[in-house]
Amino acid sequence: MLKEFRDFVARGNVLDLAVAVIIGGAFGKIITSFVNDVLMPPIGRLLGGVDFSNLFIPLDGKTYDSLEVAKTAGAATVNYGLFLNTVIDFLIVAFVIFLVVRTANRMKKPVPAAEPTTKECPHCFSTISIKATKCPNCTSQL
Repeated sequence: MLKEFRDFVARGNVLDLAVAVIIGGAFGKIITSFVNDVLMPPIGRLLGGVDFSNLFIPLDGKTYDSLEVAKTAGAATVNYGLFLNTVIDFLIVAFVIFLVVRTANRMKKPVPAAEPTTKECPHCFSTISIKATKCPNCTSQL
């Protein structure tokens, strides 16, 4: 069992997947920082100084100055601003992955078509070996 596990881990696909997961996690943190720290502040400013991470609806009916104050008070909240940040984060990551996959697919060389191994008999229209000189079905010379 240990030998099988070692062989499984040593396969290139598993190692490639492990590297992809680690790089993907780090890339996700970069995108999250980009959305929260670079992209959303100017968008919030254009929309009248709105801080998206501070948009919430308290479910207890009271008014709170910020999400942090509401959380400290123990109020249940619907954090739609944080949800918007997460959606934008996802869209950026999905778009970048789309671009990477699209570029990788364009760089792949097309697989050459396999040489045919059969042909059709012109007399009886049955499928025969491409090397045949006589049809085994109708016995015609090819």
